[in-house]
Amino acid sequence: MNLHYGLIHVGLPTMVNLTKDKLPNIKEGNMPKNFELCKEGDVAFADASEDTNEVAKTVEFFNLAGKDIVCGLHTIHGRDNKNRTVIGYKGYAFSSTAFHNQIRRIAQGTKIYSISSKNFSECYIGLPSKPEQTKIATLLRLIDERIVTQNKIIDKFQSLIKGLAVALTTKGKPNTAISQCLECHSSALQESEVMPNGLYKVFGANGLVGYTDVPQMNGDAILVIKDGSGVGTVSYAQGKFSVIGTLNYLTVIGNNDLRYLYFALSVFNFQPYKTGMAIPHIYFKDYGKAKIYCPSLAEQKRVANVLDKLESKLFVEQELLALFNQQKQYLLRKMFI
Repeated sequence: MNLHYGLIHVGLPTMVNLTKDKLPNIKEGNMPKNFELCKEGDVAFADASEDTNEVAKTVEFFNLAGKDIVCGLHTIHGRDNKNRTVIGYKGYAFSSTAFHNQIRRIAQGTKIYSISSKNFSECYIGLPSKPEQTKIATLLRLIDERIVTQNKIIDKFQSLIKGLAVALTTKGKPNTAISQCLECHSSALQESEVMPNGLYKVFGANGLVGYTDVPQMNGDAILVIKDGSGVGTVSYAQGKFSVIGTLNYLTVIGNNDLRYLYFALSVFNFQPYKTGMAIPHIYFKDYGKAKIYCPSLAEQKRVANVLDKLESKLFVEQELLALFNQQKQYLLRKMFI
């Protein structure tokens, strides 16, 4: 099995446990000529990243479950040959703020930052007694396990909401063009014009991007990404806010419920309306002609109320996840010096 740097950056926890986590198999004929199999307690570093905070991102092989693992493309394989650490400690020590502050100073490159095994001679980690290492590792591993569980809870809520939204907003024959129940508004605001502080939020394709003192909107609206890789992604905003040019914001018209329309668009298929190759786009003038199912206003409100209750619970679970992640990052700052 092969561990490459992409899996270190996205997809694997700090402690790799192959009774739960999955790695790809090496295709026949692609086995490297020179390699060393990983052992439990070994670490693997990603040697390159576009972000200095992600250079030398680390995982530790906590449980190999009897499987043969090779560190592959753009990874650095590390092992404690002097037996000074316990299994489960190194992955967190090398993920600590103290260690990555050192890495940021020595990482080389402009657009892509990289390190080599030689760089590690310039870095250090603290090594308390082995019993203390075990306590630290156990605490952080329990938090990681809780984060995994929390992500599963969130995934289930998201699947439930999506499934119900499909069932409840498409149970009738499409009878109303989107442009008959929603009005589209564009923005010329660029992200470079957004301030780090201000009175009102500014949203972009990745969520909150900054602030402004003069809002474009005062009220509720559906936000739709109209350009880029996330094209067609739908979100909801309330109060006074602005958006940058990658978003449209849609407001309700006629005798309709905006929250119902939000859930209907969240499961709407934008794919047939995408244009452009390198950078995809969608235009309201195109998808606005599509029809969706709009029942009576009373029925729209009933559906929206059901889905709103589930979404409120989802937000609570997402806040819990954020707290667990904050707790882990706090400990990584304070427990390793």
